[in-house]
Amino acid sequence: MYAPGAGTPRAHSMAVEAADVLAIAGLLDRPVLLAGHSSGAVAALEAALLKPGMFAGLFLYEPPMPTRSLVGAEAARRARKALAAGDPGEAMRIHLRDIVQLPAELVETLVADPNGPAAFAAKAAGQVADVDALDALGVGVDRFRRLDVPTTLVEGDLSPAHLRQRLADLAVTLPRARVRTLAGQGHAAHLTAPEVLADAIRETAERVLG
Repeated sequence: MYAPGAGTPRAHSMAVEAADVLAIAGLLDRPVLLAGHSSGAVAALEAALLKPGMFAGLFLYEPPMPTRSLVGAEAARRARKALAAGDPGEAMRIHLRDIVQLPAELVETLVADPNGPAAFAAKAAGQVADVDALDALGVGVDRFRRLDVPTTLVEGDLSPAHLRQRLADLAVTLPRARVRTLAGQGHAAHLTAPEVLADAIRETAERVLG
């Protein structure tokens, strides 16, 4: 959601993200299949809740929605503190290890990458703002019980447990939800198996668009 090197938007919120989604969708021919990954999938849900008639279907890959608990909570506060202290590397370490909940050894491998510091400096502020925007939604998803739009919820069977739990909570809340599990994948199939993810999107498009 952020351009490399971009600062933290002053008025960033999921409402802003949803408004952007609706503005783009309004320029497209109908019907529209709306696809989103991670926090982009949360923005897609918020947009569809505002104007469900704009969308023929939703394709949502592991939206980190605060269904039973906040996404960042105390860890987000520590990440903000590290960022304010001028340590974007530590902020990203906290984000990846304690919020995304990637395996600690993988996080340390990413941090040790020679290109890591520059990438972290470019992305840390955006990641912190993104998590704050997710938590600002508050805990609970009952408002989605009235979202009568065909929805494919996608998960990887190797994804962090909290992402799969949040997705399961949405699956029992959304009235027209179905779950698709990508075997051997985690939260980044767009990088590790893009053809598999593209096939899943195509299958969903064929089902909801006819």
